Amino acid sequence: MGLNCGIVGLPNVGKSTIFKALTSAPAEAENYPFCTIEPNVGIVNVKDKRMEEISSLIVPQKKIPAVMEFVDIAGLVKGASKGEGLGNQFLGHIRQVDAIAHVVRCFEDSDIIHVNGVVDPLVDIETIDVELALADLEVVEKKFSNLPKLMKSHDKKVSGLAKALLPTLEKLKEHLENGKPARSLDLDSQEKKDIKDLNLITLKKMIYVCNVKEEELGQSNPHVESIKKYVGDDNRVIEICGKIESEISVLESDEEKQEFMEAVGIEESGLDVLIRKAYHMLGLRTYFTAGEKEVRAWTFKDGMTAPEGAGIIHTDFQRGFIKAEVYHCEDLFQFKTEPKLKEAGKLRIEGKEYLLKDGDVIHFRFNV
Repeated sequence: MGLNCGIVGLPNVGKSTIFKALTSAPAEAENYPFCTIEPNVGIVNVKDKRMEEISSLIVPQKKIPAVMEFVDIAGLVKGASKGEGLGNQFLGHIRQVDAIAHVVRCFEDSDIIHVNGVVDPLVDIETIDVELALADLEVVEKKFSNLPKLMKSHDKKVSGLAKALLPTLEKLKEHLENGKPARSLDLDSQEKKDIKDLNLITLKKMIYVCNVKEEELGQSNPHVESIKKYVGDDNRVIEICGKIESEISVLESDEEKQEFMEAVGIEESGLDVLIRKAYHMLGLRTYFTAGEKEVRAWTFKDGMTAPEGAGIIHTDFQRGFIKAEVYHCEDLFQFKTEPKLKEAGKLRIEGKEYLLKDGDVIHFRFNV
C-alpha cells in the first residue's frame, strides 16, 4: 500500500536539504512493485523497532520494512496559483500526494536570504495556505459553474446529486476565497465524500516541519512556539535541524549515526519522527509476516479486515481467503519463540470479520 507525502515550503527554508537527507539512502528498488521513480520522488524506509526485535527472535534471511514516498514540491512562491515560479506544474504534483509536510524556516541567518526579507513563520505559512487555497478555489469554481447544467438534467440521480452538492460548494467557495484551507472548514463525513473527486489540496492533512539552527534544537524557540500556538496540535508540529539531518544522512552505519546523535544530544533523527508521524497521521498501521525466509512489514489502513490485509500481499490471498493465524508481536517479545506462544494460547485463528491490529504477526491461509 503506497503512501506519499509532499514537501512544500518557500524558497530558502531548508526544504531541499531535508528532502536530500530523507532520500540519501533509498530503499532497495527490488523489494517494491514499481520500476521507475521520477527525479523529484524519493522512497524511504519506515523505521520500526518492532521489526528489528522480531528479526532477532525469528532470524530471517532478509528484512523488508514498510516504505513511503516523499515528493519534493519545489517552486511554491507568492503567486504560484497564477503560475508564478512554475506554480501550476508543482501544484499539479502536490494534488497527487496523500499528505503534506510544510517546511517552515525558524532560524535567523544573514547569509541565507529570506524570500520576504524577514523571518516570520506565520507569514510564510499564510503565504503557502493562500496559494494552495486559491488553487483549490479554481477547482471548486469550475465544478460550481457546471452545477446549473447538471441540476437541469433529466436524469434524476444526476440532478439530485448536483442539488445536494450546491450548499457544500457554496461553503467551500466562500472559505477558500478568504485564503483559508478546506481542512479548517467544518465539513461532515457526507460532505467530504461528496467532494472527494475534487481532490482538494487544502483538505489533505498537513504536518509543519520547523527547521531550526543546530544550537537551538531542543531549546525554546519563539518561532516554533508561535507555530504550535497557531496549529493548536503539537502532534502536527515537528522541530528538526536540516543541517544535523544532512550530516546524519551521510554516515554509513547505524552505529555511527547513533554515536553522532548522542554527541549532539538527540535520541532520534527528526526525519524518522517525521516519517512515523506522517505514517500514523494518515491512519496507516503495520502488520508483519515472519519466517526464516523473510520478516516483512506490510502497511494497512486502520479498520481493515483480515481478507483486505491479505489482499495487500496479493489479490489471490484476498480472493481465496480462508483463515488467518494471528499473534501479536508483543506476545512474541514476551515468550521469545512461536512454540511457546502456542503453548500459552496466544496464537489465534481469525476469520473474515477480524479487524487487523497494529503489530499483528500473521500467516494467511488461502485457496484459489
